[in-house]
Amino acid sequence: MVRVAVDAMGGDHAPSEIISGALSALTLLNNLNLTLVGDEEKIRKTLDGLKFPADRVEIFHAVEVIECDDDPGLSIRNKKDSSMVKALKMVREGKADAVLSAGNTGALMAGGVLFLGRLSGISRPALLTPMPSFEGEPVLFLDVGANMDASPEQLLQYAHMGRIYAQQILGCSEPRVALLNVGVEKNKGNSQARRAYSLFEDHLPGFCGNVEGTEVFFNAADVVICDGFVGNIFLKTSEGLSRAILSYFRQEINNKLFYKLGALLLKPVFLGLRNQIDTSGYGGAPLLGVNGLCIKCHGSSRAKSIEQALIKQAYPFVQNNVTSKLQDALEDLAGEIEETAGSE
Repeated sequence: MVRVAVDAMGGDHAPSEIISGALSALTLLNNLNLTLVGDEEKIRKTLDGLKFPADRVEIFHAVEVIECDDDPGLSIRNKKDSSMVKALKMVREGKADAVLSAGNTGALMAGGVLFLGRLSGISRPALLTPMPSFEGEPVLFLDVGANMDASPEQLLQYAHMGRIYAQQILGCSEPRVALLNVGVEKNKGNSQARRAYSLFEDHLPGFCGNVEGTEVFFNAADVVICDGFVGNIFLKTSEGLSRAILSYFRQEINNKLFYKLGALLLKPVFLGLRNQIDTSGYGGAPLLGVNGLCIKCHGSSRAKSIEQALIKQAYPFVQNNVTSKLQDALEDLAGEIEETAGSE
């Protein structure tokens, strides 16, 4: 049984959309148990009249909420009776296998490190998100915002974690891992990127070199690595462009009758494009590198995103024991680097 603690109060549309999405996943997965953490009265009011397997849903009362504009470090320490803190503590105490939240990103990351601790060999965790690819499976992109600065050694850690995730969650047996850069040549980029390239060459199976941003969506690699500053800008720019393209089509199609007639003929194409770039496809970003599973959903997440985060990320992550496999990979990496250093 996979047990997930859901921060029912985190996010712009909590608790209704969070609970609706969580219950939808529950009906699709018979081996899933949920604990809805938050204001019990509001949760019960939201559940009233809904049909769901009540024997697989619990409510854990929490009177406080960490708001989106709260200071992450202070709130995770001071709001001890918040829904997010209580959900994280459930994972630490073995009462849940994972925590899912659409609340304050910084607070969830700080709480993941504070309450769950880092995996051995990890200096800083990273946020991973699947990005759409127009030629095959999604491309895994990390870090997308956990750490604004990362050393070349930390980028190597991210690469190994992304590789394991691709194998275990996407079923990619031999993932191709690339380093995001301003050019494909080995000597391109700043000192961080050039040093990371050398480390990747020496210690990363499946390394396929540098990749430029223009090729990320066209199957140039299965996993793309960068620091959180670059990754977050890339992610939000991509999301904004996706919304702009869809908005443009809607506006132009409604302007003239023959556009509307043409759109009817092209409806399957437009629906395919929308589904291809839909950011709710995987629902959220796992925080890799902590001793447990934290799934961060977008603050504006609707029910579909929550459902998909549970089905496509939290559930298979726990079922495949990915945390243990990440730890094994990191220990092997540390031993390999130590051995290499000793031989020099």
